[in-house]
Amino acid sequence: MITTLAFANYRSLRQLVLPLAPLTVVTGANGTGKSNVYRGLRLLASAASGGHRNGLIAGLANEGGLQSVLFAGPEQGGAALHKRGLPVQGTVRRDPVRVKLGFATAATEHTLGYALELGVPVPGALGPTAFALDPEIKYESVFHGPLLRPAGTLVERTGPMARARQGRRWQVVAPSLSGHDSVLDSATDGGLAELDGVRRTLRSWRFYDHLRTDRDAPARAAHIGTRTPVLSDSGSDLAAALQTVIEIGDAEALHDAVDDAFPGASVSVTVDRGLFNLVLQRRGLLRPLAAAELSDGTLRYLMLLAALLSPRPPSLLVLNEPETSLHPDLMAPLARLISQCPVQVLVVTHAAALVRALEARADGTVLQLVTEQGETCVHGLHDLDAPPWRWPGG
Repeated sequence: MITTLAFANYRSLRQLVLPLAPLTVVTGANGTGKSNVYRGLRLLASAASGGHRNGLIAGLANEGGLQSVLFAGPEQGGAALHKRGLPVQGTVRRDPVRVKLGFATAATEHTLGYALELGVPVPGALGPTAFALDPEIKYESVFHGPLLRPAGTLVERTGPMARARQGRRWQVVAPSLSGHDSVLDSATDGGLAELDGVRRTLRSWRFYDHLRTDRDAPARAAHIGTRTPVLSDSGSDLAAALQTVIEIGDAEALHDAVDDAFPGASVSVTVDRGLFNLVLQRRGLLRPLAAAELSDGTLRYLMLLAALLSPRPPSLLVLNEPETSLHPDLMAPLARLISQCPVQVLVVTHAAALVRALEARADGTVLQLVTEQGETCVHGLHDLDAPPWRWPGG
C-alpha cells in the first residue's frame, strides 16, 4: 500500500507530503491545489509509461513545459515567510530549479519507494538545439522502506548514469541514459527486481477523470465488444466492461449497487451481431432505456460502478471529482460503492456530501487542502504529523 506521496516545486505544491490510507479523500475549496495533487500523481505515474508519447517528458509538455508547472512563489515559500513575519517578495534562486515527485510504501520486506527530480538542461550542454528548454530527469532513486536513506537505496540514477546495489558494492546498470528516459524503462538489461517492482506499481495505478457523458459520448453508442476487465479512462467501452463484471466479476455486487442507487432498477447488456449496448430497466417503465437515453448522472454512476468493480483491480485507484453530474441523492450510494472497494482508493472531490459520507470509514482519512500565500498545505497537518520524507541530498 502507498503510504506517502511527496511533491516539491510543482505548481502550488512547493513542499507537500501527504499521508495515504486505504481510502484517502482530498478535498478543499476551489484553487487550493486539489487538481495539482491529481495532476502531479498522474505525472509521477507516467515515469513508468514508456515511450516518448506517453512518458514523463510528454506529460510535462502537455502541461505547457517545465516552466509552466514550477512553483511561482519565492524559493523559501510564501507560507514559511509569512509565519516568520517576513514580507513575501521575489528573490534570486540559489538552488537548481527542480520539480520533485515521489512515493513511499509501508516498511515491510518487499515494499519499495521511488523519487525523481526534473530540471532544465545545463546551458550549452546539448550543443546547438531548438530543444534547450526540454526538461531532463536529473535524479531517480528506488529505495526500500518509507524513507529515502543511503543504506536503503537500491537503485540510483544521477544525470546520465544509473547504478544498482549488488551486496556491498554498486554496479552500473545504465552508463549513458538520455535526459528524457527514465531508469524504469531504460535500465532493464539486468532484469533488476527493484526496477520491475516500481515499474509494475506505477503502471498499475488507474486514473478516472475524463469519463464522457455528453450527447456524443462513445458509451452511448453500440460497439463491438470484447472482454474488458478494465474500463477505459474515457468510459467508451462501458457496455463491454459491465458485461465482463457480470460474467467473470462480482455480478451480485454490481446488481446491488445499481439497486442501491436506483431502487428497483437493473442493468444488462444486449448483444446484436457482436454489437454491445447497455440497457437499464427502471421501475414503472414499459421498456428498458438504452445508453443513449440515460441522463448524464446515471451514465456516469454506471461508469464509476464499472471502474470500482473491475475484475482486474489496480494497486491504486484515483478518482477525480467523481461527483460531477451526479444528483445529491447519489452521493451516499457512491460513497458505499467506494468504501467497499477492495483496493486502495484516492478520491479528489469538493462535494461536501460525498466527503461526509466517506469520512465514516474507519481506515480512511480526509485531507483538507488550504492555501497559505499561494502555497498548498493540509489543514491541521503540522510538520511533526506529516509522514517522514527526504529528498536526495536533503
